[in-house]
Amino acid sequence: MSRATLGWIVLSWVGFALLPWYGFERSASPTIADYFVSGSALVHGMRGAWWLLPILVPLGMALVPVLRPSHGQKGNWLVASGLLGLALIVLQGFAIGLNGWTLDILRGLFGEPGPSQAGMGYGAALTSAALLIVLCHGLAARGWCRGDAFITSSIGAVVALIIVFVFFPVSTILASAFADNSGNFAPSEFIAKFMDRSIWGLDCLTSNLRCGVAWNTLFLGLLVAFGTTALGLAFALIATRTEFRYKKLLRVMSVLPIITPPFVIGLALILLFGRSGALSNLLWEWFGVPRSRWIYGLPGVFIAQLLAFTPIAFLVFIGVVQGISPTLEEASQTLRAKSWTTFWTVTLPLMRPGLANAFLLGFVESLADFGNPLVLAGNYEVLSTKIFFAVVGAQQDQGRAAVLSIILLAFTLGAFWMQHTWLGKKVYTTVTGKGDAGIPLPLPQRVALASYFTAIPWAVFTLAVYAIIVVGAFVRSMGRDYTPTFEHFLTAFRVERTEWGLHFSGSAWDSFFATVKVAALSAPLTAAIGLLTAYLLTRQRFAGQRSFEFGTLLSFAIPGTVVGVSYILAFNVPPIEITGTGFILVMCFVFRNMPVGVRSGIATLSQIDKSLDEASLTLGARSSTTMRRVVLPLLRPAIVASLVYSFVRAMTAVSAVIFLVTAEYNMATTYIVGRVEAGEFGLAIAYSTALILVMLLAIVAIQLMVGERRLGRRSASAAPSPVAVQAVP
Repeated sequence: MSRATLGWIVLSWVGFALLPWYGFERSASPTIADYFVSGSALVHGMRGAWWLLPILVPLGMALVPVLRPSHGQKGNWLVASGLLGLALIVLQGFAIGLNGWTLDILRGLFGEPGPSQAGMGYGAALTSAALLIVLCHGLAARGWCRGDAFITSSIGAVVALIIVFVFFPVSTILASAFADNSGNFAPSEFIAKFMDRSIWGLDCLTSNLRCGVAWNTLFLGLLVAFGTTALGLAFALIATRTEFRYKKLLRVMSVLPIITPPFVIGLALILLFGRSGALSNLLWEWFGVPRSRWIYGLPGVFIAQLLAFTPIAFLVFIGVVQGISPTLEEASQTLRAKSWTTFWTVTLPLMRPGLANAFLLGFVESLADFGNPLVLAGNYEVLSTKIFFAVVGAQQDQGRAAVLSIILLAFTLGAFWMQHTWLGKKVYTTVTGKGDAGIPLPLPQRVALASYFTAIPWAVFTLAVYAIIVVGAFVRSMGRDYTPTFEHFLTAFRVERTEWGLHFSGSAWDSFFATVKVAALSAPLTAAIGLLTAYLLTRQRFAGQRSFEFGTLLSFAIPGTVVGVSYILAFNVPPIEITGTGFILVMCFVFRNMPVGVRSGIATLSQIDKSLDEASLTLGARSSTTMRRVVLPLLRPAIVASLVYSFVRAMTAVSAVIFLVTAEYNMATTYIVGRVEAGEFGLAIAYSTALILVMLLAIVAIQLMVGERRLGRRSASAAPSPVAVQAVP
């Protein structure tokens, strides 16, 4: 019996016998009795909650290998105790609710209303987690994953988290697609809603009428995916393969849009290109170009999404381009291939994991985007806004929202399948354990020019958009009164000195502190779970791996509004009752943003030779040690990408959290949305400017803490200069 297994068995008993089984204590000054013994499952069971006492059976079964160390069936006992314990906890949790029995069959057998119980608490969470790990250790003892307890436990933990915080809430709302208004199973309702002409109509091909919302969404998604992939690749090539003097500034400009709160890019584009926009006024006054509303519709949404999602492609590409071995390119040129031929036949094919993952993320992000279409779409309808209005509109048709969400999932699944088909089973390994003294080759002239002509104009345009944002924060009213003022910042972030000390009296401080707290908690969790998942997907082989990989994309593919509603429906009642806590916001952000860490990690790990892991394991290191000492240092680009994205998205997300915020946890984005709805654009932009500054500082801090990956390669400047050889007698 290993110490780790014994420790988890002890923790399962601690959760059952000592910690409170029900509820998460929210008291400002809890006592020891609030946390220990008085509310444990053992005490509740002895006081009448008889349905908790059967859990003692699997807890006792887990002790058999401890009491009989020579027992030859240790793995079987651990597996049996883990499975039985988890089954009993899930069964009693879903069978008994606040108002008694939750299943009709139980009401018929035992009568109404039956016993009642609240949502699970710290004790239930610890006992469930410990039993899950005990189960995984038992599977390892039976030979699963070559007997590696770390790998089996990692797979089990990630699968359990995805089931609880992705499949469970999403299935809760998607089930309503097959039900009528009374909640009864009605497949005919689903077919009627699914085949609606407003979804699949093609009238735009034969008349002036609009096409269905599904085709609009698909077309926009493909445009954005191609555009963000091209722009992200151009920025990454300039940042890693050129001597461009201002590439650090270009790198900052490429990442700026990702740290912009929602609606702000849309507002900036309106202030630039709207009928009263700054650029529209200049074109009218100087060239007589009439003002128009062209920014509202497909062009406006397309531009806004390019601004918003190009940084994601760049973050994926930067590690992929850095990981390409210059030795392979030098070998091509040694065989007298031209620089363009080398790039086209060697460099670009090795970027395929990055191309595929960047395209997939751009496509999925476009489909799920809510803020930009809400501001700029006009008459160009997309699925995300249709879902939002189906949920919160006058009709409140939850079934229609679920049907539209299923269509989005189908599009995502199709893109996921196409990505796997395109990548195939080819090998893209470029980082090995062998020495690599190759010098990164300069880009072919035509590739360099294409990258410059693509990235630099876009960076200048991005700079113009942000200039509008900054100006809007320091004037009274953008487009009307350009008098300089600090009024907006003082309203939001006023600090007064009182006899008791500093008083943060600004209206935005509460939401600011809550947002930073939630983002700081969710970012490392998101990166850890995402990169661990990427490691399991690329380095391990297990049953259901493809389904597991798609499960990691599920919450990313569904619009945030649907995710928010699904969390309310799933976690507002027992057995998991966490609505109104900060924990639900953290978990929502973790599993909403985790796919970026997964895709970035997969793209980077595809270049790292598995022989590095195998060499570490051959030398006697455990999988956990190999992960920490060998793999993680090579994953630094993916770690930075995951941390930056998850922190920034937690600071700027709106659609997923608009249903989850409370008075205590009022996020910055909901504050901004409220100011926009009230017409206080200056205050909204001022708050957004402050958030942008905070996130820039956070990105720099993350980069300094994680550092850069060192591959032991020479740079062009480090190449040895030729020296004269003198004969020695």
